Amino acid sequence: MLTEESYMLAIYAYTGAAAMVALILAWWLLRRWPNFWTLLIVMLSAALLLTPAYPQPGVETMAPALIVAGFELLLNGPEAAQHAIKPLSIACAVALGAAVLLRLLVVRPRRSAHTDEQGATDQEPDPVV
Repeated sequence: MLTEESYMLAIYAYTGAAAMVALILAWWLLRRWPNFWTLLIVMLSAALLLTPAYPQPGVETMAPALIVAGFELLLNGPEAAQHAIKPLSIACAVALGAAVLLRLLVVRPRRSAHTDEQGATDQEPDPVV
């Protein structure tokens, strides 16, 4: 059984690792995909990795809900995993809503590298044949 100190150390290590995964994923995706899709994927992954759940009814300590749901689903079936799937689905819905809200309020599409301030491109217009 874990002592309180080792439990807190494990939670801190897991939370730090999940935050680093989200940051590295954001850094990697920002170079390849548009801003909104990167924001959506990073927020959903953070919601999946950082949502806590109780491993069993009557237990006072928490564990990552994704791990609890996976173990309960594989070992005891879908009915036993409902207590962990519910917080995961709520966290994913909140992340999706926050990503859409941030897209509408803050995140703008990237400008092309060849576009100047007025929106004109450096390319010549196609000749009319």
